[in-house]
Amino acid sequence: MDASIAIRLHANDDVVIATRQLMPGNAIPGETCTVRDLVPPGHKVAAHDIKQGESVRRYNQIIGFAKTDIAAGQHVHVQNLAVGEFERDYAVGTARFDPPKVAQPALFKGFKRANGKVGTRNYIGVIASVNCSATVVRAIANHFSRSVLAAYPNIDGVVPMPHPLGCGMNSQGEGMLALKRTMLGYAQHPNFAGVLFVGLGCEMNQVQPLIEQLGTYPEGMLGSVNIQELGGTSKAIAKGIELVEAMLPKANAFQREDAPISNLIIGLNCGGSDGYSGITANPALGGAVDMLVAHGATAILSETPEIYGAEHLLTCRAATPAIADKLIGRIAWWKHYTSVNGGEMDNNPSVGNKAGGLTTILEKSLGAVAKGGTTTLQGVYEYAEQIDTKGFVYMDTPGYDPVSATGQAAGGAQLICFTTGRGSAFGCAGVPTIKLATNNALWNRQREDMDVNCGDLLDGVPMKEISQRIFDSIIAYASGEKAQSEKLGYGNDEFLPWQIGAVM
Repeated sequence: MDASIAIRLHANDDVVIATRQLMPGNAIPGETCTVRDLVPPGHKVAAHDIKQGESVRRYNQIIGFAKTDIAAGQHVHVQNLAVGEFERDYAVGTARFDPPKVAQPALFKGFKRANGKVGTRNYIGVIASVNCSATVVRAIANHFSRSVLAAYPNIDGVVPMPHPLGCGMNSQGEGMLALKRTMLGYAQHPNFAGVLFVGLGCEMNQVQPLIEQLGTYPEGMLGSVNIQELGGTSKAIAKGIELVEAMLPKANAFQREDAPISNLIIGLNCGGSDGYSGITANPALGGAVDMLVAHGATAILSETPEIYGAEHLLTCRAATPAIADKLIGRIAWWKHYTSVNGGEMDNNPSVGNKAGGLTTILEKSLGAVAKGGTTTLQGVYEYAEQIDTKGFVYMDTPGYDPVSATGQAAGGAQLICFTTGRGSAFGCAGVPTIKLATNNALWNRQREDMDVNCGDLLDGVPMKEISQRIFDSIIAYASGEKAQSEKLGYGNDEFLPWQIGAVM
């Protein structure tokens, strides 16, 4: 790949991608055009003349339509490219690929739980049933500082999980069901040795039905606090601290043991994407996902508003027509949902995405889908639904990072791989979040937030080598190495269930 000035991703593409600041008069090696404008790194240059109304291709896929005539060498961006409607060929099941299984899956060191699951961390969670109990949740968790937990070296921490929901919403609506799935998912999550629910008492989202729904649970590792029943805030905090203290010795008894990585569920997310995301980090992560699937592990692609326009690249990989239909149905749901809320599916990309070179939601989605690799799509799940299928799967979530990652974790993800080109700062509550930088400039500028560099693909490092780098990092971080977001304290305020429906 000659990446000295610009990259051509496919022979049929109408644009090439700048790898550095381009100036008028620059000649692009291998192309017949000469640059006409100032073109920032990661942005697009027209490889030939394009007439107004014609489609524009990148990755050999339509990313939009020319708003005006575009001359060869011109900067192609928001001033001359827009989304338009076109037919998609869903080609259901025509690109299924099941890689040969590895005879002996790689191992990681995790915490084996009584239910057969394996955690990558050993936390105790303090979960609010409603926003009204958020202050008590934080106070209970904050009591367990590093000095308090020093006597329990096998415990990674006590994680507060406050949120803004739990009341003022339809008690039987989609939003409440999603919230309950989220709370139950975290309560059953292998990264948590124990859980304490904290409720106010009069909220819509009552704690006791959740506890009953959980059923059998390790003795002494599931507790609840009701602020009103206990007589107020201070008494509730004291009781919560007492209950968590009783869990500490049992939680500390867990130690890391070798386990096959077939026990892992990896969430795939992106935030602060740029023009390099679909060239470096996302496809490199996709290569690592293919390796994980071959080892018997599971990977979850999500962020439905950010795969819109590229869903046909997933339906063609669907194991069954029913799986493809479910994905298409979620796209239809989102079109309705955005419409009734006064929005559109092409409200994306964000300001930062556009500054990084992404022009339309179609272009962003095509790059985002690359995180999912190439293997067969084995299932489609609703938000925070428990993942019970091996291999590559899809979960319907918003594109907003904290909400998406919260849903993936609730579904069982013990680790999240998060690609970023602009420098997103994020960490998921209780789940190590590996940050993958799409470009060298970000890696060098914001090193304290990044875990893996994928930008050196543009320097000639082979894609397979970077995918292996990601795969090896997943094993290391799953085995206890601290991700940068963990070192910086991210996660305590990033637990954010999806708020669906009207606030009442």
